[in-house]
Amino acid sequence: MQDKYTYGPVPSRRLGFSLGIDLIPFKNCSFDCIYCQLGKTTNKTIERKEYLPTEEILKGVKEILKKGDHIDYLTFSGSGEPTLHSRIGYLITELKKMTKIPVAVLTNGSLLFMSDVQKELSDADVVLPTLCATTQEIFKKINRPIPNIAIEKVIRSLISFRKIYKGKIWLEIMLVKGINDSLSEINKLKDDVVKIAPDRIHLNTVVRPPSEKYALPLSTEELQKVKNILGDNAEIIASTKTKRGPAYIIDIEKTIFDIIKRRPVTLDDICSVTGLHRNEILKYLDRLQQDKKIRLTKHDSRNYYEAILQEV
Repeated sequence: MQDKYTYGPVPSRRLGFSLGIDLIPFKNCSFDCIYCQLGKTTNKTIERKEYLPTEEILKGVKEILKKGDHIDYLTFSGSGEPTLHSRIGYLITELKKMTKIPVAVLTNGSLLFMSDVQKELSDADVVLPTLCATTQEIFKKINRPIPNIAIEKVIRSLISFRKIYKGKIWLEIMLVKGINDSLSEINKLKDDVVKIAPDRIHLNTVVRPPSEKYALPLSTEELQKVKNILGDNAEIIASTKTKRGPAYIIDIEKTIFDIIKRRPVTLDDICSVTGLHRNEILKYLDRLQQDKKIRLTKHDSRNYYEAILQEV
């Protein structure tokens, strides 16, 4: 049975085979991003507390590690903003005692203005913050942050964190067509990226069903133009095809595909039947779509996955 606080290992475009560690109940976040694959934020907050039991999380990871699956990274991500968990620093420290597998943290960067958050992330091997805007107007359009968070403060926090953090920073820039992809905005982003000095820049766009249907992706050609502006340190990850490997469980893929073959289903339907985490299911759906076995359709404003019938 899948531990309720972990999911995977699953293939990640940026982290190889990643064991996801979920510290936050579903959709507790400081942002309500229009492109979020998990839907709208139900509790917008910057309150830090022990949202889920720390020792149970560690126990779950320990049990997964005993199985000996191939894992490239232990990744704090999941259903909400992981830095909201007040004991994330302790969790990172304990995981590094437990295994030599590197620890990664996916974050929107909104809490990095807090000195304790910066300190707690200092032992992580890789921190992957997301930056989508340089002006407050676009920040509010795309990330819809909790009131009183200013993008200037987020950027200053990323700059200050870079100065004290000895690990790697892989900065994701999520681009949404017609919102933050103008030449002027990209040039402003470039100026701020230079100040943040990340080890890598990951260019991404909307590749999964977003929270808002008007959140549209950039084409590969458009992403390439942005890459040319940002320079050699930037790489396009949006179109990178995930690879199967030792941690990719074919039986799970088959189970999900068999469910979809019966009738069109939503992500929640698949979660209900399999008991798997949304983020884990999304990885398998990605692969099934890449293999042209399923497609996404809409009905009554809901996203459904349906099988593509093969001609004989």
